[in-house]
Amino acid sequence: MKIAMIGTGYVGLVSGVCFSDFGHDVVCVDKDPGKIEMLERGEVPIYEPGLDQLMAKNVEAGRLKFSGDLNSAVDGADAVFIAVGTPTRRGDGHADLTYVYAAAEEIAKAATAYTVIVTKSTVPVGTNRAVKQVVEKAAPELEFDVASNPEFLREGAAIDDFMKPDRVVVGVQSDRAAEVMADIYRPLYLRDFPILTTDLESAEMIKYAANAFLATKITFINEIAALCEKTGADVKQVSKGVGLDGRIGNKFLHAGPGYGGSCFPKDTSALARIGQEHAVPMQITETVMRVNDGVKLRMIEKVRDLCGGSFNGKTIAVLGVTFKPNTDDMRDAPSLTIVPALVGGGAKVRVVDPQGHREGEALLPGVSWRDDPYQAVNNADAVVILTEWNEFRALDLNKIANKMSNACMADLRNIYSADDAKRAGFSAYVSIGRSDFSSN
Repeated sequence: MKIAMIGTGYVGLVSGVCFSDFGHDVVCVDKDPGKIEMLERGEVPIYEPGLDQLMAKNVEAGRLKFSGDLNSAVDGADAVFIAVGTPTRRGDGHADLTYVYAAAEEIAKAATAYTVIVTKSTVPVGTNRAVKQVVEKAAPELEFDVASNPEFLREGAAIDDFMKPDRVVVGVQSDRAAEVMADIYRPLYLRDFPILTTDLESAEMIKYAANAFLATKITFINEIAALCEKTGADVKQVSKGVGLDGRIGNKFLHAGPGYGGSCFPKDTSALARIGQEHAVPMQITETVMRVNDGVKLRMIEKVRDLCGGSFNGKTIAVLGVTFKPNTDDMRDAPSLTIVPALVGGGAKVRVVDPQGHREGEALLPGVSWRDDPYQAVNNADAVVILTEWNEFRALDLNKIANKMSNACMADLRNIYSADDAKRAGFSAYVSIGRSDFSSN
């Protein structure tokens, strides 16, 4: 089938590349000429493991192209996917749908025959019906259907998630649209991956409900971690014991410095706003948002206590600033709250992150960047682990401690243990929801 993918951001590019690997002819469209030139050179503008090789493979096979010309990409396409950004709108917390509606209007004017216009972007309930109205107004004679096809891709594991999904959700209004979408996802259907066909509104709601629930699990275990610190319980053991319950599951039950990224913050905010608009307050989701903000502030106080009550004049090494490992995404990362607090408190902050430098340089002014952890901790007063990159999971703690002027660690991902730190010669170690120690 012929597919046009409007938008080459994270969702659009990964989806376009994977669809081409299914055997479809895909054109990925973007208004940014620089991005199209980069893609045509074989360069990937985002970091996602394996994406560059898969992209090159399908470009070479002739199934994948990149273009700034929406009209030519849409003309003759069986399906056109809208995969543009829906950032949180300033002032009211709602998803900004400007780019979605603009894309829908352009598609309407470019299409010349029946096509299915598919919203892949995360959008509030009712958006696809609004997209239909936009298209009908722009092209009254056009024969088309709309469909909702939310994505469920984890950054750092997106290709595997696309190729081996827990489920594919497709919201449609007609049998004809359902058939087109079934053809597109036929390779997954043949391998018995679940494909759930629903109405438009249910598909839209599934995406928000899923992300809000996962954000709730993260926030719940972070709240339990705070209680563990006061009662002497170990949150890692608690998480394991809770997660072994098949009704709950062990995923997203790892204590940390709060959730961030491109999805959870904006989707919880949008869901809360949808609830307000329909006079059905999403009280759990609103609480999750508030508690998550508090978790980040609690991490700042942990590090401050580690530094003797003040950051002023301290040299602090921060390991990891992306919101999670295996991505370069800095959106709403806990580091964007925690690191500025260190800098603002008078600390000299050195940052190490395998992929975060490109985005982080503009987002974290006042820090200096280092190439490796051992360089960053030289004569430092404290080291803070913010992102659990594999590179930070097997550090030589003895070497780290010996290089520091004051061997103190804030392990905000619970990678190590108090016993590990003691054996290595650290004078103080703090983590989340577990026993700490200080020889001061």
